Amino acid sequence: MRINIIGRHIEVTQAIHDFVEKKISKLSKYYNRISEIEVILTEEGMTKKVEVQIKAEHSQRFVVTESGEDLYACVDVSVDKIERQLTKLKEKSRHRKGRTGTSQATSDALEAQSQQED
Repeated sequence: MRINIIGRHIEVTQAIHDFVEKKISKLSKYYNRISEIEVILTEEGMTKKVEVQIKAEHSQRFVVTESGEDLYACVDVSVDKIERQLTKLKEKSRHRKGRTGTSQATSDALEAQSQQED
């Protein structure tokens, strides 16, 4: 997983870089097929903007944008949003893999019921 942190109109200090990298590196536990993460930090007057873009294998690109006065709070909120998106994708793929047909599920239920009656 490659992480790029880009600052536009803002100086990315070592403290900001470390904070963002620490938060972003946790995303791999929500979805392990992430190939690249790009974090774009922008400052427009008093407003800070954080944009997180994720490329994952076999899926679309995930993009989250958050703006506010506190850069660290914007990073936290954007990471929370992207966590929810990745969790939803992972759950979706799990449900697809474990799906059984209705006839199979019905026969399994009838078999279990008949075993309980015996």
